[in-house]
Amino acid sequence: MDSSSSEESASDRENSSGEVPESNSKSLFSEGEKVLAYHGPRIYEAKVQKAEFRKNEYRYFVHYLGWNKNWDEWVGMDRLMKHTKENVLKKQALNKKVGADKNTKSGRSVQAKSKSPADAKVAKEEMKNNDAKVTKEEMKNNVAKGKKRRADSGIEDNPVEEKLINIQIPATLKQRLVDDWEFITQHNKLVKLPRSPTVDGILNKYLEYWSKKDGLMTDAVGEILKGLRYYFDKALPGLLLYKTERQQYNEAISDNVSPSSIYGAEHLLRLFVKLPELLEYVKIEEETLIRLQQNLLDFLKFLQDNEGTFFLDAYDDHLVTEESG
Repeated sequence: MDSSSSEESASDRENSSGEVPESNSKSLFSEGEKVLAYHGPRIYEAKVQKAEFRKNEYRYFVHYLGWNKNWDEWVGMDRLMKHTKENVLKKQALNKKVGADKNTKSGRSVQAKSKSPADAKVAKEEMKNNDAKVTKEEMKNNVAKGKKRRADSGIEDNPVEEKLINIQIPATLKQRLVDDWEFITQHNKLVKLPRSPTVDGILNKYLEYWSKKDGLMTDAVGEILKGLRYYFDKALPGLLLYKTERQQYNEAISDNVSPSSIYGAEHLLRLFVKLPELLEYVKIEEETLIRLQQNLLDFLKFLQDNEGTFFLDAYDDHLVTEESG
């Protein structure tokens, strides 16, 4: 859990007598139960990991099935439904409607443009608590072996180490990651390559931006950007691609072509989800780690400020063949 969640938990315990009123003594959902959970405008399958009584109501820590543990979060009872046949049909109907709306609006998420009162309430809560929660996953061996990218192994991880860098992805960029996943895995689409601007182009634009902001630190920031480019080129084929993107990668990248000169912001953003784990095995002084974290957060803010220029609103149709699997 991130610091805000920890503070909330401590505060809740202080404000609670620890005794559950008799009228609220029974929780609607139990630990380990498979449920359906609202997240933004959609409904996802989830599993209740913890259930706690806080501030006169039950709160549930849920894991979204098939999703990275970075998305685990505490939710209220109003975000959950029993996993029944009737509710599954409701989930399918709602997600189909949202998908149709997305396609009619050239791929842009409808969450920002059209909300029901319920959606608006959920969106408001997400904007407050939607920072990325970085946890230690099964990717430890993938760095060396280049195994295929997996969203979630379903295996319990070890506690996060104190020096694991915490990269808080802004809420709007986190929504980009959701849209990215939906375009590729749900709508069978691909990012058109080569992108413009490319990862190299974005890094150069940021360096120009930084030199105007603080010319004295340009060299240090330039070294960080070189590191980002290096990690991106090395991590992309093994950690950052979905299964249906592999054929496209093989066709686009040759021995003398680097991924950073072909791919763009969509894939660069995926790196920031994996970056804490990749940096975990690099010996970095604590002061340097803090400075690095600040620079990475500033770079994410730069991506957020230039979303309209750097990111695609719609992906290309793609016919997946057996070879691409």
